[in-house]
Amino acid sequence: MTSVNLTRDEASHRSDLIDVAHYDVQLDLRDEQYFTSVTTVNFHAKQPGSTFIDLRADEIIDARLNGIPLPLDAYNPTYGIALSGLEHAEYELKVHAKIAYSRTGEGLHRFVDPVDDQVYLYTQFETADAKRVFACFDQPDMKATYSLTFHAPQDWKIITNSPVTREGNTWRATVDTPLSTYLIALCAGPYYEVTDTWRGELVEHPEGQPAAQLEVPLGLYCRASLAEHLDAERLFTETKQGFDFYHANFGFAYPFGKYDQIFVPEFNAGAMENAGCVTIRDEYVFSSQATHYMYERRADTILHELAHMWFGDLVTMQWWDDLWLNESFATWSAAICQAENTEYDTAWVTFANVEKSWAYQQDQLPTTHPISTDASDIETVEQNFDGITYAKGASVLKQLQAYVGRENFFAGVRRHFTTHAWGNATFDDLLGHLEEASGRDLSFWATEWLKTTGVNTLAAKTEQEGGTYTSFAVVQSGDTLRTHRVAVGLYRTEGEKVTRYKRVEVDISGEHTEIPELVGQDVAELVLLNDDDLTYTLLEFDPSTVDFVVNNIDKISDPMARTLCWSTAWEMTRAGTMRARDFAQLVARGLHAETEMGVLERITNQAITAVARYADPQWAEDHGFALLADAFLTEAAAADANGADNRAIVFKQALTRIELNDAARDYLVDLRTTSDDKALRWKALAALIANGAIGAGEAGDFDEVKKLVAEELEADNTASGYQASLRALAAFNSDENKRSVWDDIMSLSLSNLELRHKLEGLTMVGSDKHLGFAVDEYFANAEKVWDAGSTEIALGTVQGLYPAWNVSQETIDATDKFLDNQLPAGLRRVITEERDRLARTLRNRAIDAQ
Repeated sequence: MTSVNLTRDEASHRSDLIDVAHYDVQLDLRDEQYFTSVTTVNFHAKQPGSTFIDLRADEIIDARLNGIPLPLDAYNPTYGIALSGLEHAEYELKVHAKIAYSRTGEGLHRFVDPVDDQVYLYTQFETADAKRVFACFDQPDMKATYSLTFHAPQDWKIITNSPVTREGNTWRATVDTPLSTYLIALCAGPYYEVTDTWRGELVEHPEGQPAAQLEVPLGLYCRASLAEHLDAERLFTETKQGFDFYHANFGFAYPFGKYDQIFVPEFNAGAMENAGCVTIRDEYVFSSQATHYMYERRADTILHELAHMWFGDLVTMQWWDDLWLNESFATWSAAICQAENTEYDTAWVTFANVEKSWAYQQDQLPTTHPISTDASDIETVEQNFDGITYAKGASVLKQLQAYVGRENFFAGVRRHFTTHAWGNATFDDLLGHLEEASGRDLSFWATEWLKTTGVNTLAAKTEQEGGTYTSFAVVQSGDTLRTHRVAVGLYRTEGEKVTRYKRVEVDISGEHTEIPELVGQDVAELVLLNDDDLTYTLLEFDPSTVDFVVNNIDKISDPMARTLCWSTAWEMTRAGTMRARDFAQLVARGLHAETEMGVLERITNQAITAVARYADPQWAEDHGFALLADAFLTEAAAADANGADNRAIVFKQALTRIELNDAARDYLVDLRTTSDDKALRWKALAALIANGAIGAGEAGDFDEVKKLVAEELEADNTASGYQASLRALAAFNSDENKRSVWDDIMSLSLSNLELRHKLEGLTMVGSDKHLGFAVDEYFANAEKVWDAGSTEIALGTVQGLYPAWNVSQETIDATDKFLDNQLPAGLRRVITEERDRLARTLRNRAIDAQ
């Protein structure tokens, strides 16, 4: 038995043996360190056998099966509670346990707000952490109904999957629709509340439910100290736009009665799709100025989680093999909803530049995996919350939609919801519905796209005569050649703009595909083989196209075409076919013309990575950082002069992440004292500390740093202020301070957000000179960290402390020596990925230096 790391085989055996009917869960939340959990589980054993129920408790006070005490002396959370010798019969299991609150964002997390000392709780159960709160069969295919009872302080609010009733200090709720354990949720504390109602229509389709007029109660919640910053009207508007779009296309009415969104503190992910009770990181309640991209990202998150109410909650995966489908579908749904039904009508441009970049990078790692991959156990599943599962999967669904047609795709989705409502299903089920709706055999498509790894590259092969094409073909390369639905666009300069004058949409397959529709067309200055970004592929630009893009990026008028050029230039930089310094100069030249805020923020960050990681360090120090600083300062000043706050904040924040020249240092000194943006002041302070503009880098000057940090914290005594103070203090560059921060992190005693911010400060500009001890210590302790910490803390620590700042063959060799050991699979994967990134950095620096 492996309750903590449940295997697929064990889960299959358990669901074959048992039908679970109902959970009665009672939680007493009135203690400060522990909560008590009393769970009564009603289940039916379908045949004789033995299994276990999951629970990770500090102490089991009592456990009885049909009233008979179970032996507890051998209880170990790793193995759960044994249920031996079951007969074909009905059972009632009652478990009374004592459990400590979490500080890692897993299970039942407890947070004390420094502003008012109020306590806030929330749960996070995906992938399999419901067992941290109540005894359960913690796997997605064992759905049940629930009775929930909570005992809590009188001034608290209780928010869960269903409406609550209250008598004194006791709240009760009933979940009478079958749900997987990972979708149950509790939020408790003095949350601030705003309510509204969505009123709309379910559009009738042949594959769905009849048309209906609908009302859904909506709620928004956040900590009381954030109430003044909760932009409820905007959030409700975006939520209602999602309800409108999904009810127009999904053919199935919202299934969970009410819909609450709770902004919770110290959250690890962006959000979680608990049925009717979505939890969202409260960093999305913007208490300081946020970039346009952050608003777009938040809206994307809201629509992503709302899509999960249908795909994931109503129809749930059988096992975590199909995690990709849950997340890919929600990612695709959010993007198409944003593009067609919100103010973010260029969402697919952001998707092409941000999501696909994530996918391309993940897919080029040695640890890449098929979209539909083996998920033999929970640890493997947790490693697969990555760019393949989310971004590549969504890209492939976008490609599938283009291949079968938009309406056929939605028709297949509607069939899926109607057929499998309240149950579990697999990708094969969805594929069958898409085949029925489209009339196309998709088995080859699933094999090509879902069971293979890697990304293809497309290149144009042409012959020309007299200024026209006499032949035009698309050449595909890669380990697996796939069928692609692509648009090919031809572009030329017209006046001061580069515009498209011809577009054809075709299917390509194999190594060589002729495009006869383009024969006779005028020769283009720019050919885009994935115009409109229909498929998932890299593009290969020949030298003349690279030269054209470098000199004309600011003239390309269509934002999608422009972002495909940005993306291709960046992938060429990562591959070493474009020098890092050339990419940085391209960005510096083209920043002023970029209109898409998400793309602008992305290419700014990529330029910083190009200079800091991929460029020759001597060039970066002598020229590269100054190039970026001057470009960012120029753009920030221009944006301020034009009142373009959304642009200005991008460049101001970017300046805090680079090595500063005199002008940038002076700018941040002024900004820190004059800006009323608290978050920006904190970032400026940390940057000035890291760059030695505050304190001279000697241990004795740390008193000056601590004094300024304390003053800033007094002015911003909030949770975000406290976390920013940790980053600022960790940024101080002295041997003693870096050693102290390292030891704090290695103690594994930090909360999840304390860890995140200390890691950020530890590795800021100039830190490499003071971390000489870290390579040996990292590899001496990495396995202990992996074994000792929670999943989230272990992963964050091992990734964050990997000595990527020591860009040398010696670090590569030390990594290889460590990988020669017998290691847990998850740890091996993390280290392997970090080694690959470091090796890429080393190669690209050598290329740039040439």
